[in-house]
Amino acid sequence: MRKKIFLAAVTVISVSVISAWFFIFYKPTHFKRDVADEKGIIITSNDLVKEFQNNETASNTKFLNKALEITGEVLDVKKDQTGNTTLLLKSNDALSNVFVTLKGSEQKTAVGSSVTVKGICTGFLSDVVIIDAVFIK
Repeated sequence: MRKKIFLAAVTVISVSVISAWFFIFYKPTHFKRDVADEKGIIITSNDLVKEFQNNETASNTKFLNKALEITGEVLDVKKDQTGNTTLLLKSNDALSNVFVTLKGSEQKTAVGSSVTVKGICTGFLSDVVIIDAVFIK
């Protein structure tokens, strides 16, 4: 009886470790979304921040994990730890803006310019966070 319980426990632990390893370290391309091909919800950076500040729960339902096409003024341009370009798009609230991580873009963007990007909304911290974004021409 103990041997069967031990084998069952080892099997469960092994499957759990292998599954965790797969989802943490192995990132197949079919898990990635190509946001450029998706139809995005069109919104300005100011309106997006305002919606999240007014009702975060409703905004999560409306925007979370969806493609958004956001137009706004660039406040800051930086590189993150993985080398991707990040943009901070201005809103009327000095404490909350839209933080955008671009997907492999080498396009030069100047602070103060107006841009339109399409990316996936991952939620609201102090800023609305957009990932895997591409520039819209």
